[in-house]
Amino acid sequence: MAFGQDDNIRSPSVWHPRDTTEAWTYKKLLDADAVYVAGGTLLRTQWESGAVPVPKHMIDLSSIPGMTGITIDEHSLTIGALTTLGTCRYDAHVNKLFPILVDAIRSIAATSVRNLATIGGNVASRVGDSLPAFIVCYADFEWNTGFSPMTEDSSEWVERIQVQMPKASHLLTRIRLPLFAETDTVPKRFGAYHKVGRREAFAPSLVTVALNGGMKADGRVANIAIAAGGGQTIPHRLHAAEKLLKGEFLSKELLREVHHAIMAGYKPKTDPFATDAYRKKTAANLIVTELWKAYLDWTNEGREPNGAKSIV
Repeated sequence: MAFGQDDNIRSPSVWHPRDTTEAWTYKKLLDADAVYVAGGTLLRTQWESGAVPVPKHMIDLSSIPGMTGITIDEHSLTIGALTTLGTCRYDAHVNKLFPILVDAIRSIAATSVRNLATIGGNVASRVGDSLPAFIVCYADFEWNTGFSPMTEDSSEWVERIQVQMPKASHLLTRIRLPLFAETDTVPKRFGAYHKVGRREAFAPSLVTVALNGGMKADGRVANIAIAAGGGQTIPHRLHAAEKLLKGEFLSKELLREVHHAIMAGYKPKTDPFATDAYRKKTAANLIVTELWKAYLDWTNEGREPNGAKSIV
């Protein structure tokens, strides 16, 4: 395999920064000759396949204090960027408050990989399967930029990197997720995550979708966020579909419009494994099905449609 070639078997220098600012300094000085490394699972796969060369320098983040663990306060849940996927999957707070994220993490690789791979590495890859879940949960990403921390909305970040490569020296330090609650005005919340791949977990995804929303007491959609990615597609919000849904009753006619909007708004990156048309239709079908299920859950709890048209 490519990893055995002479130009790839050299041993890189490994640097062990004491904090995030020192890590940023190493990266700034060594530039393209160095990469940040924590779990290293994706990087190792890329090196072994020859997709990217083994770097001259690796900046090992694993011993930097304060970058692991999950904490919660009255407003948000915070995940350190070096927290493993396995830790996130089994954390009680994440399971209770963000089942969408748990479903996303469960779909990533095998248990042995999840016990090494970090949540920050999955995000920083720009195509990680956790990203759609973070986007629809309105996560904020906090970065060390070398001068001061920078916080960026996850949806805005993925939109920006569609057209502009992120600065390689920026180091993701933590992820913050705002807490949601059912209220008198929004008594029902719903959400879902789906991954479609050639093989479950062990191959790159073809399509990933996530949605997160709330229903008003009268059955109208109060708020909704929808995102889609998969493969080498950077996940993105489907704003046109969201706009159609917000403030409306679900109906057969509306879901048909939403399906068309997803087909038009989802921009998958072409690869040899599936056509764009297949990816678009799959994403649209998954999302519309989950909206239909949310409506059925709402009516099955004894609520009256209050003017809403049946979607069945």
